[in-house]
Parts: sequence; structure tokens; C-alpha cells
Amino acid sequence: MRRRFLLLPAILAALAATGADWTQFRGPGGLGLSSETGLPATWSSTENIVWRTKLPGPGTSSPIVVGQRIYLTSYTGYGLQWKKGSDDKEDMNKLMRHLVCIDRAGGKILWTKDFKPALPESKYEGGNNTQHGYASSTVASDGQRLYVFFGKSGVYCLDLDGKEIWRQDVGTGTNGWGSSNSPVLYKDLVLINASIESGTLFGLDKNDGTIRWRAKGIRRSWNTPVLVKTAKGVELVVNESKAVIGFDPEGGEELWRVTGFDNYVCPSVVTDSPYSQTGAGRTDPKNAMVYVVRDGALAIQAGGRGDVTESHVAWRTKGRSLVPSPVYHDGRVFWPAAMCLDAATGMEVYRGGLNAGTFYASPLVADGRIYNVSRFDGIVVIDAGPKFKKLAHNKFADDNSRTNASPIAHDGQLLLRTDLYLYCIGKK
Repeated sequence: MRRRFLLLPAILAALAATGADWTQFRGPGGLGLSSETGLPATWSSTENIVWRTKLPGPGTSSPIVVGQRIYLTSYTGYGLQWKKGSDDKEDMNKLMRHLVCIDRAGGKILWTKDFKPALPESKYEGGNNTQHGYASSTVASDGQRLYVFFGKSGVYCLDLDGKEIWRQDVGTGTNGWGSSNSPVLYKDLVLINASIESGTLFGLDKNDGTIRWRAKGIRRSWNTPVLVKTAKGVELVVNESKAVIGFDPEGGEELWRVTGFDNYVCPSVVTDSPYSQTGAGRTDPKNAMVYVVRDGALAIQAGGRGDVTESHVAWRTKGRSLVPSPVYHDGRVFWPAAMCLDAATGMEVYRGGLNAGTFYASPLVADGRIYNVSRFDGIVVIDAGPKFKKLAHNKFADDNSRTNASPIAHDGQLLLRTDLYLYCIGKK
């Protein structure tokens, strides 16, 4: 199947965040898109820094914003040294996770809630764990509660002041690459990809944490599902080791799958027809598309039933992303290999060179730019247009710590966390 599907830019712009709360991984719809303007293209340790807050410990989760508060997670006590063999001098029993609440205006830490983990956790060996750590899942919020996923330690529901409301176990498995998938909210459900913990996708009741449904067979999947609005209803799409699968988010039934893979997978999918709790989304979602970049890139028309490998794949092409999720913007699909494809045809638009080491964070599109966060070599800003144009390569002179977290745009500023600090970047 090969046809041209048109983007509705005004509709996606309505869904993208602008001056509003940023309440989940990659913002509204999980797209990594923002309509914020006035954002900086350049900064340094002293230029365009509104405030900087020292965090209680490292982490690779992204911040979220709810009202006048920022929430993010960190860990301390274990797995803090980035070199092989460092666990010889560390005690896993000292591992602690934290939820940190920070004042949006000035960066002051308002409170920190500690979480003692269920042990044993994945052993820190100076290899794979140094890439990720023990606080990789981004918090989700419905504006009234917070939903936090800490792997085998479970899913927590808290009020906005950190008081625990409920907790639910979703499995006891661990992996040397850690646990990373973030909660997704849909109506009265908390959706959790617990692939590492139990090979299961869960639908939990938001009110009390009871398990409403579970879908098994989600293997080697380190990615957060995405909700897609189709003519047949809303679908939950997840990347799994052997397939891309669409589920009914209300009952957990599998609706469709595309096969042809056999490898672990980290990037989340993106879509041109996102679902939003506020009702924003495409006015005509009959040709809703899902874009996938893993060991190969492809476009899938959502809304099918059964095995749709032959009937609903619009195009397949070469291209690979190990960890970062792509962005879909203005009819193009981009990911931090500086690879840009035409979303309608899969043809290459450009291939550039970011020249900043490896990238694990997913990019952010905002204010006509794409912000790409390197693990140890700063943030590369490029133009979001159809031609590759490198605008800036920003670095902090006094902070070269690991940076795996995706940046967010809020109220005309960028919020970016490294293992050491949370930065507010922009005009004061």
C-alpha cells in the first residue's frame, strides 16, 4: 500500500502544548511537540539561564509541569559511579528513589518524597546500567494526581503534595538495561507497559489501582505506548520486539499487528492523529498514520484488524534509531541521527550530521526548531524546516553529566534536566 496522507497542521498545533501544563512523557499526545514561541536557540552556563537547581540525585526521566510546580524523579545511594566495577564499593541496600517537587517560577525544591525500592534491583555493573540508572520513567498527571512507575517496585498514585493514595505491583522482573516506560492516562485508566517486569501491558483503575485488564506477550519493549485517534475509535500502539501492536485501551484486546522484526526496541511510535483527553485531534482520522523508527522505518495506517503487515503498511525504508523516539512535524518524520523522511512516501528529505556523540533523549520540536540532547556533548539545535540547518551547539561548561532526559517547553522557556541539575533556559 502506498498513498499520500495529508497532515492537518492546525489540528496538531491545537494539541501541542503552549503555556499549558506538560503532564506526561513528551507532552500532549506523547508527540514531543510544542507551540511555545520565544524560546532560546543558544545558551551556556551563564547565558539565558533563568535558574538552575541542584537535584538530590541523578535520573533520566523528564520533568513535567502541573500548575506552578515541576515534578521529576531521581535516585541516590547506589549506581552513582559511571565506570566498570564501581559496584564493588556500593551497597544496593542503600538505593533510594525520590519524587522531587520544584517551584516553577524560581526553581526552589518544595519537597522530596523518598521511595525504598523492592530489592534486589538490577545489579549495577558499570556497563548497561550506567547508560540509564534507576529513575528513567517520567511522571504522568491528570492535574489532580501524580502517577509514578518505579519498575518492580510498582506503580504509585500520589496527590500533588506527595501523599500516597494507592500502589500496584505489575511484576518482579528486572533487566541490566533497567526500566524506563512511562505511564499513559486514558479516561479513568493508567496504562503501563511493564514489559521488563512481567511482559505485560496493564490497564489500571485511576481511582484505586485495581487491575482492569492485562495483555501479555509484550517482550523486550522499552518504550511508552501512544494513543491514536482513528475512525474506529482510540487505539493504544506499542513497539514490541517482534511487532508493532495496536490495542483497545479500554479493554486491552489486541486489534492489529505489523510483524517483521526480531530485536529489542526502545523508541515510542508517533502519529499524525493523536488522542487527547481535551478532545483535540484530527477532525477526520480515517487515514490516521503511525510512524515507527527502530531497526527500519515504516508508516502504518491505524484502524486495521488482525495481521495488517501486508495491507496497512504504507511504506518501509532503511533507517534506525536505537533509543530516541522520532518526531512527526509538518509532514516529515525526524530522529536524532539527523535523518528526515517524507511522512507520505518514506523518501529521504535530508541526512545531516549533529556531531555530538550518542543520543538517548528524544527530540523536541518547538518554535521552528528541533532540540536534540546528546548524552555527554550538549544540545544541538537545528532548523525544523525541510533542509538541514544546524543553528547551535550549546554546552554547559561546568556540567558534563549524563543527559538522557528529553527537554520540555513551557511558558516561553525550556526545562532540561541533567544528572546534576534542572535548568530553566530562556529569557527572565
